[in-house]
Amino acid sequence: MNKKDLKRFRDMLTERSEQILESLNATKDATRVVDPSDLPDEVDQASSEADQSMQLRLRDRENVLLKKILKTIQKIDDGDFGICEKCGDDIDIKRLEARPVTDLCIRCKEEEERREKTYAG
Repeated sequence: MNKKDLKRFRDMLTERSEQILESLNATKDATRVVDPSDLPDEVDQASSEADQSMQLRLRDRENVLLKKILKTIQKIDDGDFGICEKCGDDIDIKRLEARPVTDLCIRCKEEEERREKTYAG
């Protein structure tokens, strides 16, 4: 992969990580616990709890994605970006454009998914 592509991916990942950090900071206040006595009835309380649960799940997902992004930026810096962690082959640029945080080539990912299906079924 050439330096121009690496810079493009690094810039894209850096921008996305900044967006996630802003989102995480913005939702900190939204997920603080509401005192049940502040809610007029059980329906409002249940709705509030469901909203909090959804916000926490979204924050968890964003945290996981942020960790993957930071790991991928480190791979760019180390010269390991775009290399399949399982087989060592290059990951196709189209796959990286679709999912820059991927660490498996399409062949290894499909194999992993087939194995998961076998064990899940």
